[in-house]
Amino acid sequence: MAYAYTPSLKAKRFTIVNKTRRLPLPGEVLVKQGDTVAHDQIVAKTQIPGEVRLMNVANMLGVEPEETSEYMQKKPNEFAEKGEAIAQRNSFFGLFKSYVRAPTSGTIELVSNVTGQVALREPNVAVEITAYIPGKVVQIIPREGVTIRTPAALVQGIFGVSGEAHAELKVVADSRDETLTAEKIDSSCKDRVLVGGALVTLEALTKAVQMGVRGIVVGGIEEEDLIKFLGHEIGVAITGHEDVGTTLIITEGFGKMRMSTGTFNLLKSFAGRKASINGATQIRAGVMRPEIIIALTDDEARGLNEEADEISGGMTPGTQIRVIRDPYFGAIGRVASLPVELETVQTESQVRVVEVELEDKRNVIVPRANVEIIEA
Repeated sequence: MAYAYTPSLKAKRFTIVNKTRRLPLPGEVLVKQGDTVAHDQIVAKTQIPGEVRLMNVANMLGVEPEETSEYMQKKPNEFAEKGEAIAQRNSFFGLFKSYVRAPTSGTIELVSNVTGQVALREPNVAVEITAYIPGKVVQIIPREGVTIRTPAALVQGIFGVSGEAHAELKVVADSRDETLTAEKIDSSCKDRVLVGGALVTLEALTKAVQMGVRGIVVGGIEEEDLIKFLGHEIGVAITGHEDVGTTLIITEGFGKMRMSTGTFNLLKSFAGRKASINGATQIRAGVMRPEIIIALTDDEARGLNEEADEISGGMTPGTQIRVIRDPYFGAIGRVASLPVELETVQTESQVRVVEVELEDKRNVIVPRANVEIIEA
């Protein structure tokens, strides 16, 4: 029987999730191996040096560069508040005074009598990382971070925007075919992650931000609505840094695309439970999927021995898959056959293909690299 391997999009009721939480610069780890942590607990912290502001003080005061230090009111390593005079020149027997004021609060780092430049470094920026998921610390990375492990239900999306959030799941769709409209969002949705059906409208997204919704999980979105919501075109870089007011996770693709039965039923079964979500997405090298993680209790996880990190599923006839490239992007179907012969595609490359029976009963041929398995 033909057999192939392909990346998979997970929708699992029970799995083991490991999350490494790492600082951008060396700092201090605040927990120990074996500790149990909450999702919002700070596990590591560091300081990022502030930006340096350069000022040509000699030019600003109208003096020679070699005279700069004579006119400085603040010396190297001294702190200046925003707007405070850091240099002063008196003229006409003190009747007129010229000042150079600090454009921002910071510390005088350098005074150059060669160029007349003064460097002001802004205060350090404190960076703290939280656990993100509740669980057990299983590894300490000295001065860098930790790895946290928890048994959980896990759903991966195909695309997302905005970053991490933690809130209670609230199902606002009766079926996976429904459209999430603004009328379905009210004050009860504040500080919740909403689970919709096949589509979310731009009006619903806008109202969700206004109502303080923490996140939305839905099958699809119109590309034009997403661009309007973001305020810019969708790029190819990593998403997750957008400041749009709520995290959005798309499970199926662009357009009105009903959420897969397994994903919808799984999320519906955890309604009212706290979930950690992240919209960060990267499709190319170093694939990163948006995710919904619902930590399980010890009783729920008892007897669980799944090792879910880096699972690859086998693709055989009958396997449920999702197409992840145009022209059938987001379409769901089942493998009808796995032709052995190479076929020539639009790029004129010869590749292995898969015959897919879509949900609308059409049979299409797509490159095997353009599909991924939906794990039940």
